[in-house]
Amino acid sequence: MWNKPHLLNALADLLLLAAAAAALAAAAVWVARVPALPIERVDFAEPLANTRREEVERVLQPVLKGNFFSVNLEAVGGALERLPWVRKVQVRRVWPARLEVRIEEHRAVARWGEGRSELVNSYGEVFAAVASAERLAAWPLLYGPPGTAPEVLVRYGELLAQFAAVGERPVRLLLTPRLAWQMKLASGMAVNMGREQPKAPLSGRLQRFIETYPDTIGKLATHPEMVDLRYPNGFAMRLAGGGKGN
Repeated sequence: MWNKPHLLNALADLLLLAAAAAALAAAAVWVARVPALPIERVDFAEPLANTRREEVERVLQPVLKGNFFSVNLEAVGGALERLPWVRKVQVRRVWPARLEVRIEEHRAVARWGEGRSELVNSYGEVFAAVASAERLAAWPLLYGPPGTAPEVLVRYGELLAQFAAVGERPVRLLLTPRLAWQMKLASGMAVNMGREQPKAPLSGRLQRFIETYPDTIGKLATHPEMVDLRYPNGFAMRLAGGGKGN
């Protein structure tokens, strides 16, 4: 072996690599245990609209362990994402002693269901959070089978634009387990839109109703209690007091 320089060079290189790896491991252990470089401050990139400071402090206290290098950023982000109004979190280190946290809060656009404090955000995601009575009253009520919140929210947006043309505004939209659509307008009028029909699509029935609205419902002294759009060639109305029209 002593007469083979290439083997000696390879052995020397291997020993140097082993020494470097051992040094790095020792340094990592030291950095993890050294009491220096503590986290002195946690800064938030943007002000929080719905999440209170005391909530943040409560969930951060158990996870801010270690120093600048050893603190677990995933644990910090995960703790914050468990707060009701928090949708996504990004955490990064800022030398020498800070963490910068960027929080995306849910932007609620509607209520979901009844009595469970559930809301729908702008992505069609359902989340549970507490809001003031004033804010709750301003949001429409949406509901449907599990997993249908994105579809219901998209449909609500379409209906909102359509009914604005006749001065009406949907305040409640329901997709039943049988996939039938039911709506209530701000005027108090209920609209039974039914299911999609191959020979009479829902979009066509709605468009016909909107086009004829000024000459039908628009000329009534009071709004009907309910309008039924399930008919392929027209719609029926139930007037106050039980009377019907079509």
